[in-house]
Amino acid sequence: MKPAVFEFVRARTLSEATTILLESEGAARVVAGAQSLGPMLNLRLVQPRILVDVTGIAELTEIDDRADAVTLGACITTANIEDGRLPGRGLQPLSVVAGRIAYRAVRNRGTIGGSVCHADPAADWISALCALGAQCVIAGPGGRRRLAVEDFVTGAFENALAPGELLQGIRIPRLSAHGHWGYNKLCRKAGEFALAIGAVVDDRERNSFRAVIGATRGRPIIVTEAREIRRTDGTGLDAIAVTRLFDRHGITDRATRRQHAAVLARALDQAAGA
Repeated sequence: MKPAVFEFVRARTLSEATTILLESEGAARVVAGAQSLGPMLNLRLVQPRILVDVTGIAELTEIDDRADAVTLGACITTANIEDGRLPGRGLQPLSVVAGRIAYRAVRNRGTIGGSVCHADPAADWISALCALGAQCVIAGPGGRRRLAVEDFVTGAFENALAPGELLQGIRIPRLSAHGHWGYNKLCRKAGEFALAIGAVVDDRERNSFRAVIGATRGRPIIVTEAREIRRTDGTGLDAIAVTRLFDRHGITDRATRRQHAAVLARALDQAAGA
């Protein structure tokens, strides 16, 4: 199929992009790598009146390198992250996660910001960034604001952007020198979207021990204190605690529970150095 007719506009500044989005009254969509939006346009699952190309906006490809965190512009590609082109220390999880996303052709064009905004429950970046405690930097007519990635994603394919707003970047805290992490996912074959994702970050210097269950039917499940689901001997999952967690979030199918528990247990072992 072919997309419905639309107007194509190349925004040169953040202010120009947010103005177009606001004045369109919901009829405009932002486009960068188009790895998710492109197929949706061809299938006419979305039919915007205006496409706003933001790849020429300098702020969206900048990297702000600070001692405690790095902020990646929303248009930085997954391939750039995979290739280790980020500055400094404490960012090891990013290149590993990036290298396991889809295929190289997709990673060459797909952007980290586009993936987060698309909010596919099975997307790697959402689960990984939630585990790292990352924040979205949002630009809009009223200025800039920050929102945790776990709050930015409001549901399956839904985000918290208000009219006229767009994602400028993602602020990612660095792992400390003694921080540990684990990431595991289950796919039918390499390159496909995950059936289950488990992500764990254990960073005592940052007072953070978070676990994430991704590839659910909606928002990822965030465990802000992962000790609650770990056995008292420090290894593996506490079966009772995990069962209660699944119950609270409406995961009732036994096969689905087994898949999520398996990848989460592997991620927890990786973070523990097992």
